[in-house]
Amino acid sequence: MRTHEPQPLPVAGGLAFRALAPADARLWLELIERIALAEDAVWHEQASDLAEVLESQEDPVAMNTTVGVDDAGVPRAYGYVSKNPQRDWGYAFGGVDPLWQRRGIGAAVLAWQEELLLDRFATDGQGQARVRSYTQEINPAHTGLLTRAGYTSVRYFSEMLRPLAEVPEAGAPRGVHLVPFSRELGEVVRLAHNEAFADHWGSAPRSAHKWGFLLNHENFRPAWSTVALDAATGEVAGYQLSMYDPLRFASVGREEGYTEVLGVRRPWRGRGVAPALLADAMARFKAAGMDYACLDVDTENPTGAQGLYLRMGYTPLRRTVAWDKVL
Repeated sequence: MRTHEPQPLPVAGGLAFRALAPADARLWLELIERIALAEDAVWHEQASDLAEVLESQEDPVAMNTTVGVDDAGVPRAYGYVSKNPQRDWGYAFGGVDPLWQRRGIGAAVLAWQEELLLDRFATDGQGQARVRSYTQEINPAHTGLLTRAGYTSVRYFSEMLRPLAEVPEAGAPRGVHLVPFSRELGEVVRLAHNEAFADHWGSAPRSAHKWGFLLNHENFRPAWSTVALDAATGEVAGYQLSMYDPLRFASVGREEGYTEVLGVRRPWRGRGVAPALLADAMARFKAAGMDYACLDVDTENPTGAQGLYLRMGYTPLRRTVAWDKVL
């Protein structure tokens, strides 16, 4: 039961605020593209990512989003929150049009998000509310906003890159065979993913609904993705799901295959499953005409993933920072 209804932002910095709606999808994406261009971001949300927010079952859009529009009805700022009732943190995401920054709009949106998450924690019967947000390390404006609001950096994630001039050979370990990903394997891979990431910092189980957004994302490449199966039982030992962003070449000048998620279930760790999956992904990328393989990694991953990637020839490129604040 909600303790109170957080009030919507009426007006801030000359913008009128309301909840986002599905009809906002195109103009919202254009706002995100303007922000990404000004911040020299090499990645930004795309249509499928926004659809996931607008159609969320866990975080209904009418109660968990806000958009600030100018007098012409053009979106100039946005914010939304996401929270899993089984976790002790909630997420705050947002941005402000470059032409509308330095008017206190970002701070107003962030304060609204904090109030909303306080209410959601109270509704879930959790005493301590923690907000988590992410920035690129090279983004001083966003970093400054969070620092002034009392956030503390708690984790770093490295984007890593590897040229594909030569692809390593790493066959499947004894007792495991690799098969191309298929839709029929989607649900068992989801369950394997939730198990594999249960001990990863900041990870929460993915529902079938959320998993469906990943598998239907316009950038997902099933033909580049692989599942490692136990030869004796047929169980999923590990998996890698890869993506291709057609906009990346324009922003970074190279063709990349991106490993969106790589996981190995605990009983199969330390047996060479992860290197085999990575090598298989690289071979698929190269066959598709890619010049580089790319991925992101938690620098403190308990499985030692960063060390594996370094040994596989990946090198760090840039970092993303996770910030937390206890309300």
